[in-house]
Amino acid sequence: MDTSPRSNTSAWNGTVDRRSVLPRGAYQHLESGELRVLVPALLGVICVLGFVANATAMGVLISNARKAKLSLINALLLNLMLADALLLAFAVPFKVVAYARADWTLGPLVCKTCDWFVHACIAAKSFTVAVLAKACHRYASNPAKQVSIRLKTIVVLLLTAWLLACVLPVPHWLFATLQREGDGALACVQLVPPRARGFASGYAKAYPLATFCAPLAFALFYFWRAYGRCRRRCSNKAQNLRAQIRSRRLTLTLFGLTVATAAMWLPHWVWWVWTRHGLESGGPLPPAHFALCAQLLMFAISLVNPLVVLALSEEFREGYKGLWRRLTLRKQPPKQQQKPGPHAPTAPKSPTPRPETSAHLPPLSRPGQEDEEDDKKKQEQQKQEEQQDQEKEEEKDSPGNKEGMVLPDVEQFWNEREGGSLTQENDPVPWEHQNPKEEKQ
Repeated sequence: MDTSPRSNTSAWNGTVDRRSVLPRGAYQHLESGELRVLVPALLGVICVLGFVANATAMGVLISNARKAKLSLINALLLNLMLADALLLAFAVPFKVVAYARADWTLGPLVCKTCDWFVHACIAAKSFTVAVLAKACHRYASNPAKQVSIRLKTIVVLLLTAWLLACVLPVPHWLFATLQREGDGALACVQLVPPRARGFASGYAKAYPLATFCAPLAFALFYFWRAYGRCRRRCSNKAQNLRAQIRSRRLTLTLFGLTVATAAMWLPHWVWWVWTRHGLESGGPLPPAHFALCAQLLMFAISLVNPLVVLALSEEFREGYKGLWRRLTLRKQPPKQQQKPGPHAPTAPKSPTPRPETSAHLPPLSRPGQEDEEDDKKKQEQQKQEEQQDQEKEEEKDSPGNKEGMVLPDVEQFWNEREGGSLTQENDPVPWEHQNPKEEKQ
């Protein structure tokens, strides 16, 4: 939709003031040939890469939700990625066409709904980030406590956020219309009737506060409190240190996500407020190149969000790796999954699987398999018999088990005794050499 100062002059004043009209190059129509190619090309790259990144992130979150119970934080992250994916799929392509053409060729329906849908997704993301900060603060206050939330509660919360996000930008849909310019070109502009000027003036002040300032300030406040709690708990080295470290990492990830969103949305909201209040008060209007940069940054945050989560969250990186493994393993043929073991280098050639990997499978039979098994059994029995024979021979040859083995001291004693060389003092059995008469005396 054309929200250039040219169109906003007719939108917020009700009549076209040619003194405040900028040349074509402010927002919708680009007269420069380089910009007419460069801007749609950048938006196209953001659209494709951002949609792939958000779709992959949603796949990781859904896979984690299947493994365990769906938590509120994961559901909110999933809603945030869904809003980015919808914005890139159903809004950015129309913006690319609007920038590339010198005339509006998308029809009145797209003119009515394009900007309304963009701001609805932006508001849904703002409210999601605010609720996400509150949930993160609740988790960081007591990471060991298991907080159970019903699926119905999560669904009602998300539907409420989307309903409010769709209602707030309704004036973008009401005031959007097609208007013929002086040179005959058709433009999609915001045209406010004279009776609705008061409402438009109040809406220009209240809408940024309700959609941007209040939700993100609320989120930053609660993320800062949650980070302070995590630092105090980790410094005290209390119990459940693992849960506290996990809560700290989660807080840093979500806090970085919120800071990146606020920083990249700020130029768009500055341009939005500056244009409307400048036209209302007759002051200077923002430059055309500033409007282009603000629009590019506003759409680029949809690509940056999954990258920030991937860079700061170790758990998310593991989920990406697991998803990649599952996708690659499905494409591999079943023969490549069989790997030979060290005891069987020709395992891939053999149709029989390894015993430790196929204990649960029934035995396979093939011609000649029984004969081979009998031969193996005979070879094992022969090996066992040879081992037993070797053990018996070793027992026989051992010096402690030889029959007739006489110790050297005992042999010397009997030799001396039989040869009569023993003296009476050294004779261990002197009673054998005494006479019977001496014994009686």
